Amino acid sequence: MNIITGYRAEPHITAQQDRDVNIGIFGASAKILKGVGSEMAATVISANEVEIADGALVAEGCTAEIQYGTTESMTIENGEQGMLRVDLIVARYTKTAGTGVESMELAVIKGTSAASNPAVPTYNTGSIADGDSPVDFPIYRVNLNGISITSVDPLVEKINIAEAISALQKTS
Repeated sequence: MNIITGYRAEPHITAQQDRDVNIGIFGASAKILKGVGSEMAATVISANEVEIADGALVAEGCTAEIQYGTTESMTIENGEQGMLRVDLIVARYTKTAGTGVESMELAVIKGTSAASNPAVPTYNTGSIADGDSPVDFPIYRVNLNGISITSVDPLVEKINIAEAISALQKTS
């Protein structure tokens, strides 16, 4: 057994150890942290742009943020008249082979247009702990009807641990 949060006279805490602690607290599925910034709220700016506000995300224990007071603009490719489409906005984890440098960024995965019942596009699945890269965590579903974005639907839970503990204590 190794101590993680104790002094050992040498650097010893790994990213995976930190992720394991977060998994124990938040679970492994992707979650937006409630009460942090604007909770990564999505706003439709135009038929080709969705803006994601500041906040923090935990996915498989990996924590990433959009810094306070900033937003990230996601470009949505033009839709087609008379067609429906579903795009995904994902948090994409990558680990560079050789250097081991890890990152997480937002990305749009374009779906395929269809006259009815458009399919959700495929995305990169896997496990960060198993060394998979890239791994996508869908956070928003963007629905298009023709050239218009009709809705941006959240796909992840927002969680606040203090609120969850308080709610559990009230039911005990």
